[in-house]
Amino acid sequence: MAGKTPSEGDDEMELEAEPESDLLPPETDDDRIDAKLSFEAGDFTRAQIDATRLYLSEIGGSNLLSAEEEIKFSRLAQKGDMASRQRMIESNLRLVVKIARRYMNRGLALLDLIEEGNLGLIRAVEKFDPERGFRFSTYATWWIRQTIERAIMNQTRTIRLPIHVVKEINVYLRAARNLAQTQDHEPTTEEIAELLDKPIGEVKRMLGLNERIASVDTPFGKDADKPLLDTIPDRQTQDPTVSIQNEGLNANLDAWLGKLNQKQREVVERRFGLHGYENSTLEEVANELGVTRERVRQIQMDALKRLRIILEKDGFSVDTIFK
Repeated sequence: MAGKTPSEGDDEMELEAEPESDLLPPETDDDRIDAKLSFEAGDFTRAQIDATRLYLSEIGGSNLLSAEEEIKFSRLAQKGDMASRQRMIESNLRLVVKIARRYMNRGLALLDLIEEGNLGLIRAVEKFDPERGFRFSTYATWWIRQTIERAIMNQTRTIRLPIHVVKEINVYLRAARNLAQTQDHEPTTEEIAELLDKPIGEVKRMLGLNERIASVDTPFGKDADKPLLDTIPDRQTQDPTVSIQNEGLNANLDAWLGKLNQKQREVVERRFGLHGYENSTLEEVANELGVTRERVRQIQMDALKRLRIILEKDGFSVDTIFK
């Protein structure tokens, strides 16, 4: 599976947006999956367990690379040394398995997920820059996840997006990929929005269009004993605990914003779509306030820095409230 060549279209990687980040930290020897992989009851069929264990036994002979070895082999691979390229791939095949397990029960068999993840691993080896200073596993995780998520999306999507929408989505995905290549963590929605000077809400909306769309009659869950429709809550009847929490949060929000100066408050309200404003770009806010785009960015940074201190005293995170 590891020898399969990625298609030329891999640069147009499609991202499936998810509510929480699943990015793995740089791995240690203790973190890696080995041939004695444990399986939770109910997650896998016996055939899948047997096939996966066979695969793991086949790839179990490759030792992990140290940070120094990663730099050495990746530099050689960049120069066209195929043996070094293969060494980088083989030493990280178990990382692919570890990530692929998280995508079970989403339309593809485990070994299919592993095969797709291996394509992402190959792509990561080809594009990894050892001079950036972070571990290969951190970088490879991003590519592995994207190839798996794209495969799931292509397999299960029942609604095709118009070509102009796909092109627009790819603008956001290219930005995310560029960010991933220059930092040691998965790009956040806020980072993509700032890079493209787009409202945060718009970035979330466009990336959300890539979410998997399944039939409401499709069996859902570990036991697959009920259709997806039966698991969807009635949005017309709000959970009373959510209602209470929202009322309290709104009251706190007014108090928090009241501790900012007028300019900071207006920038935050416009940028995050609060109190009747729509999410606005830095450029749009700058035009409204008659200042430069850079000045708006600085005001926002100062405001969020102050809000971080204020919210932490009340037991909240600014990254959770203002996102």
